Amino acid sequence: MSVKIRLQRHGKKGKPFFHIVAADARSPRDGKYIERIGSYNPNTNPATIDLDNGKALTWLQNGAQPTETARAILSYRGVLYRLHLQKGVLKGALTQEQADAKWNEWNSGKEGKIQAKRDGLAKSAEDAKREQLKHERSVNEARMKAQSEAAAAAVAEEAPAAEEAPAAAEEAPAADDAPAENAGE
Repeated sequence: MSVKIRLQRHGKKGKPFFHIVAADARSPRDGKYIERIGSYNPNTNPATIDLDNGKALTWLQNGAQPTETARAILSYRGVLYRLHLQKGVLKGALTQEQADAKWNEWNSGKEGKIQAKRDGLAKSAEDAKREQLKHERSVNEARMKAQSEAAAAAVAEEAPAAEEAPAAAEEAPAADDAPAENAGE
């Protein structure tokens, strides 16, 4: 029985979520599996990978063959590097302490890179939100200024019209008085 480490698809349409499993090569993609090793969620940024490194390493040492995608995930999490170091220990090229020190150094560097990417994404999202609020504030200020100018223009139009109406009323009686005086003479 040949064993493969592969992905088993779960989740709904358009939102995939994968279990990383060790399964018989003859079983269907989403069928029966021997052991669940971890999970992979490509919907988050960066993708979330929850993997039991010890189980994956054990399966690889026992001869399980990873698929292409599973190999990429195992490489990303450092399982293949750990397997490489363990082979060096078995050959006598390294001691176990040296192999563990190399793997811990690599793992801390990798975690630092992942955290830096998360921080960068959070900062860029925060900056984008700040820019959007700044833009909205400037648009609202322009709108308020235009409304106040329109209100001032409306008040200015009403004031001269109100002044002209009494002045026209005053002129009209004066014009009426003049012909009456001329008629009496």
